[in-house]
Amino acid sequence: MIVKPKEAVLDPQGNAVRDAMRHLGMPEVSSVRIGKFMEIDVDGADADLEKRLHDLCRDLLSNPVIEDYELQKSDVRSQKSAGEKSKSKRKSAK
Repeated sequence: MIVKPKEAVLDPQGNAVRDAMRHLGMPEVSSVRIGKFMEIDVDGADADLEKRLHDLCRDLLSNPVIEDYELQKSDVRSQKSAGEKSKSKRKSAK
């Protein structure tokens, strides 16, 4: 899940990073937006899973007044360690 400030909301942290990048020799940088990335592993796939994920993103993981969120679905399997079985990573598409 990706959470970032709405376009109409000022992003002082992004502006500070933009100014620092310009100061460090990147005058071409015109804008920086700072957000959050969350990777959520979900076991199971019941019929209303996607709706419940959207509800959690809206009600818990983002502030809908000032932030937008985007869910991305991925069916990538990853190996944690030799002794641990692999998990399916699931995220919903918006």
